[in-house]
Amino acid sequence: MLAVGMTGIKMGDRLAQIGCGHGGRLAAIASKVGLSGRAVAIVPDEVSAARAQKGAARAGVLVEVDVAPPMRLPVEENAFDVAVIDNTDGLLSNAARDDRAGTIREVLRILRPGGRLIVVGATTQGGIRALFTRAPGGPPFDAGPCLLAEGFKTVRILAERDGLQFLEGVKPR
Repeated sequence: MLAVGMTGIKMGDRLAQIGCGHGGRLAAIASKVGLSGRAVAIVPDEVSAARAQKGAARAGVLVEVDVAPPMRLPVEENAFDVAVIDNTDGLLSNAARDDRAGTIREVLRILRPGGRLIVVGATTQGGIRALFTRAPGGPPFDAGPCLLAEGFKTVRILAERDGLQFLEGVKPR
């Protein structure tokens, strides 16, 4: 799956996913940490929690699911190797500017030095394809400037494909 390859998750990693626009995508990414790793989904509401739990159950993957606002993540500092923000349902793009910044600061707090953040978001589609397909989830949002403003380094677009964009930022060491 595209999302698994773009996140670079491997056995033993500690993964935090914030938001859950697609339970199957969460499960596919979380399955790569194996029994020696840890996968946590922190979602803003019960609907997203049900989506995350259903996706994990279908794939037979162990994922801890917590409901909390993305600006106050209920996990310890420097606890994760990789964080994924699923913005395909508008978690960041529909949030107020201060809430977006707070979410990015919280992700920076929970990542270990050198840890990576991947923001998965929808892209705009052009041409004839745009007439017949709908981009997944919320409106497009350029998270790059927000990541840089809050302290992430080496912010870059990894890929844009199938209506999705994968943006990476690295926490300084």
